[in-house]
Amino acid sequence: MMGPAHALSGAAAWLGVGAAAAAWGEPMPWPVLLAGALICAGAALAPDLDHKAATISRAFGPVSKWICEIVDKLSYAVYKSTRKPGDPRRSGGHRTLTHTWVWALLIGAGSAAIATLGDRWGVLFILFVHMVLAIEGLLWRATRGSSADVLVWLLAATSSWIIAGILDRPGNGSAWLFEGPDQEYLWLGLPIVLGALVHCLGDALTVSGCPVLWPIPIGRRRWYPLGPPKPMRFRAGAWVEIRVLMPGFMLTGGVAAAFALGYL
Repeated sequence: MMGPAHALSGAAAWLGVGAAAAAWGEPMPWPVLLAGALICAGAALAPDLDHKAATISRAFGPVSKWICEIVDKLSYAVYKSTRKPGDPRRSGGHRTLTHTWVWALLIGAGSAAIATLGDRWGVLFILFVHMVLAIEGLLWRATRGSSADVLVWLLAATSSWIIAGILDRPGNGSAWLFEGPDQEYLWLGLPIVLGALVHCLGDALTVSGCPVLWPIPIGRRRWYPLGPPKPMRFRAGAWVEIRVLMPGFMLTGGVAAAFALGYL
């Protein structure tokens, strides 16, 4: 799928988690619901860091382009070293390592560690990175062109500072779910894992499928492109994505948010 659909699916997924938590009698504080939805929207773009033309590879200027090249080479190296006889030869690393459950767990655990060990600046870093991606994904028409990058970074930095300040207030969610000593903001890893997995599921709906189960072998392949039957798949950016899935994500996300906040 394309960036906007990925971002919307990520936000809808976290709002769905919020609705489920409310149904189980453990509602999220509204700042956790808001911050988690935005983080998950940004995290749903992150697996495409292995693609030079992806939103995330352009989001942070030369820095993200440089990281993109490294991740692409790393992904390709992992693919070559772990492929089975049934896996085809390829020349790049797109839709390999970063599109797996292993990567999702690693990136989520790493982000949670940064948030807990880095104190306020670690939290701000996690928020800023994902706010930039969320803005780029959800407001993609307004952020086209390199001239908009600085404005996006300023908006992301400002919103991250405000959200972090709100979360730090007692009862607003810094210790949501994990209440032990030094476990504040440990939950920030959850929307990041969820966003990465939602991205993989979205890509699995497309023609190429997604090897989300790696390294679990399926038949003669370790990088099996998981997906529905081929007649049910579509090309990225096709009408079904724009006219069916994106409105569906907005509708389900809105309903889930209303339920999570107690309006339904």
